[in-house]
Amino acid sequence: MTLCWQIRQEIDEIARGEADHDNNVLTNAPHTSEVVCADNWQYPYSREKAAYPLPYLRQGYKFWPSVSRINNAHGDRNLVCTCPPMEAYMV
Repeated sequence: MTLCWQIRQEIDEIARGEADHDNNVLTNAPHTSEVVCADNWQYPYSREKAAYPLPYLRQGYKFWPSVSRINNAHGDRNLVCTCPPMEAYMV
């Protein structure tokens, strides 16, 4: 199973009403290691589903993001580059 297929299944769960529209694994993604390992789990889905949506991630391919989303989808769509201007790289 590929990541795209898994995301499609999670979208379908929401569409069928099996997952909450506003509080689901997609809306709350990405899940940081701090969130997954916290004593208090406040989500209606399992920690396993949040941390390892695909089996191959358990085999050492898991990337743990350092932060979750910033400003939800707005932050994903409007990235801010903090790199120096291109002129700084010219010799």
